[in-house]
Amino acid sequence: MRLIQNMSTIAEYPSAECPSNRVIKIAVIGGSGVGKTALVVRFLTKRFIGDYERNVGNLYSRELQIDGEQLAIQVQDTPGVQVNANGLSCTDQMSRSIQWADAVVMVYSVTDCRSFDLISQLHQLVSRTHTDRSLPIILVANKADLLHVRRVDAQEGPLLASALGCSFYEVSASEDYSQVHGAFHRLCVDLAKQQPQTPINAASSGTEKKRSPLIPRPKSPNMQDLKRRFKQVLSAKVRTVTSV
Repeated sequence: MRLIQNMSTIAEYPSAECPSNRVIKIAVIGGSGVGKTALVVRFLTKRFIGDYERNVGNLYSRELQIDGEQLAIQVQDTPGVQVNANGLSCTDQMSRSIQWADAVVMVYSVTDCRSFDLISQLHQLVSRTHTDRSLPIILVANKADLLHVRRVDAQEGPLLASALGCSFYEVSASEDYSQVHGAFHRLCVDLAKQQPQTPINAASSGTEKKRSPLIPRPKSPNMQDLKRRFKQVLSAKVRTVTSV
């Protein structure tokens, strides 16, 4: 998995650096603390790391095989949105993330009613921001394992998703990789079917999509921080077992 710095460096793969024919771009949005980063890392690495620096907004990338085809998957993790007197508090970077994406994943936590209440407003924001009205959007309810602190009824998510015209998934990033993988994988499959295959020499024929000059090319990936956090989690678990 490549970590392509923060959301100010969103860019498409240059054709020379993308081994696969196609790039699928997904933006993940939602309130603070709902587990967006945990979901993204769980999907791309199968690992769960519970402790992240909030509101960083990193862009992650990895090559995955979807229905036998090798695809480059870019997932933009965005800072959590807040609500103020004027409505949603969103940055220009958030708007650029939505415009950039081929699909959007809206996330709320079943332990936080406020994050659930944000979803309708986030859906409106996506509709206003993205020019493609057929943009795929899915709704993901995270932290399904925390039954003792659940605040959003299990039936509310599917009802809201139906009203918004979205697919719905209730998952636990911490306990069930298959649920998380299933949601993102299904979205990638649908996107792959929608997007026509682009020949590798498309750039020479002038059909390659141009990168916006307003969004700089990503710097070299740096995975050291993610590795360090994973080691810290493992060390903490070892200390706990030893003390017992």
